Amino acid sequence: MTAVMATTNWDPGLHDFGTEGYNAFRLLNIECDNVALSRLLVSLEEARQVLPSSEEEFGFLSELLQSKELHALVKVHNKIINNGKDEKFHPTLSNSMQIALEVLDLIAPKATVHEECKEVFMLLQTPHIQGLLCAHDAVAQKDYFPRLPEIPLEVDEDEETIKIVQLVKSNEPLGATIKTDEATGKIVIARIMHGGAADRSGLIHVGDEVCEVNGISVEGKTPNDVLKILQNSEGTITFKLVPADGKMGLRESKVRVRAHFDYTSSTDPYIPCKEAGLDFVKGDVLHIVSQDDAYWWQARREGDRNMRAGLIPSRALQERRILHERTQEEKTGDEGLCSVSVLPGCQSPKSPRCASKPKTKKIMYDTAENDDFDREEIATYEEVAKLYPRPGLHRPIVLIGPPGVGRNELKRRLIATDPDKYKTPIPYTSRPVRPGEVNGKDYFFVTREKMEEEIAATKFIEYGEYKGNLYGTSAESVKSLVNAGYVCILNPHYQALKMLRNPQLKPYIIYIKPPPFDVLKETRNAAYARSTFDENNSRGFTDEEFHEMLHSAERIEFLYIHLFDEVIVNADLSTAFEQLVQAVSRVETEPLWVPASWVQ
Repeated sequence: MTAVMATTNWDPGLHDFGTEGYNAFRLLNIECDNVALSRLLVSLEEARQVLPSSEEEFGFLSELLQSKELHALVKVHNKIINNGKDEKFHPTLSNSMQIALEVLDLIAPKATVHEECKEVFMLLQTPHIQGLLCAHDAVAQKDYFPRLPEIPLEVDEDEETIKIVQLVKSNEPLGATIKTDEATGKIVIARIMHGGAADRSGLIHVGDEVCEVNGISVEGKTPNDVLKILQNSEGTITFKLVPADGKMGLRESKVRVRAHFDYTSSTDPYIPCKEAGLDFVKGDVLHIVSQDDAYWWQARREGDRNMRAGLIPSRALQERRILHERTQEEKTGDEGLCSVSVLPGCQSPKSPRCASKPKTKKIMYDTAENDDFDREEIATYEEVAKLYPRPGLHRPIVLIGPPGVGRNELKRRLIATDPDKYKTPIPYTSRPVRPGEVNGKDYFFVTREKMEEEIAATKFIEYGEYKGNLYGTSAESVKSLVNAGYVCILNPHYQALKMLRNPQLKPYIIYIKPPPFDVLKETRNAAYARSTFDENNSRGFTDEEFHEMLHSAERIEFLYIHLFDEVIVNADLSTAFEQLVQAVSRVETEPLWVPASWVQ
């Protein structure tokens, strides 16, 4: 603004309105951030003595030209006019959704204490805000990826367009795989790994035909021949490529999955490129960045700082592998694993997955024995998302395990730590009320006809018959405890998971696992544990009952392990209880991965 004032024709004779007025006017002009408005102010003061206008009119115009509102409007106008000419807008970041999730992680512990944190916590979880952030990231990633310069037009229409791409070789893999095109026999780019060197260059695309590498023609060569050329190259690698038609930039998906199997790429004979493989273990959460290939997905381990994605088998490919393995096991008669056809009828009684049902003193609740349904589910990947703790709305804690493993005692101890916080639903029964029992406290006593009617309407998460009377736990009683702000503790029969694991209840499922036989026998005998297989609890466990417990545990793991959020081995009751308390605390205070459908 000082430069503008220096070039303005200023008449010293206009000092008549006083030194104070002159200084004020000069100050206003220096602060003015728009050239046109400042000139208008100068012209207005120059015309002040010659135009037949009142001080009020001059004052109005002077105030208007100095107003912040007018200056803001002129700024917006200039931005719009200059957009696409002198200025270009750039996104500040392209991962605003990830930052929002990190903010949620940081303020989650304070959301129950500070009202401001709670308000921000709830606001960032609203679908509208998350949708806006996802849309922003999608636009930012799409519009600001590196672009290949325009291909020169002054070429013969009959000639193929050739592009020369140079990349500096480092310890990092190229991040691209090649293959022989079945139709033409030429070497082409098969896939680009997200975040790899080829992807970041923005110059190499899927379908590009490779003509030369470092001046060496690849005509008639195999992909392995080309890989040897690359391995023997140093410094800058120069590719001569024929661009693919209709190339598009890579765009990452936001899908996260939990893996339900172990994978080691170096031992996979079918992976297109072992160096590009991504190893993981059961339970790992993976960010699936691309599912373009029907058999090989690109993924990163969640939280991994490595930008380059790796190859993993797709869901369809892994399901085919598992089915093939089970078929081979069935043909060879492997007694270590029950195949799909062997398990239903338990035709291989020696198999641990085919253990006979233990004799329990209590009723074994079930929703209908249907192992066929469970075995049809082939666990590979499950799409997941983070669920944040909801103040006043707790997830039910479900303890699953074989009879006799100690679930009842763990549940009893947990409830005893805070009976006003931890509750277990009151069961229903069709048997008559006994002396001293109170309806609604010991049981809900209803008629058999009423229970059968509600069982048919699938209102019970588990039920069964014992000595001619029906017993069961209703889904509504679990919901009532959750809605009342309690932490609901359940230890149902494992088949109740089919009813419990749903988006409405969002349970946290903990598998209580028995230790190996020697430890199991030693610890139970040392604690003088009473057998749950004996109706009167008058004796300890027998070796046969320990084996029954272990067989039952293996059967549960074979069918349901992919549904468990946590596994606690009950070798020592005190240690197992401590682990249970820690797990319950995590559920109440930390964001945890759950099926994606639970947070949509």
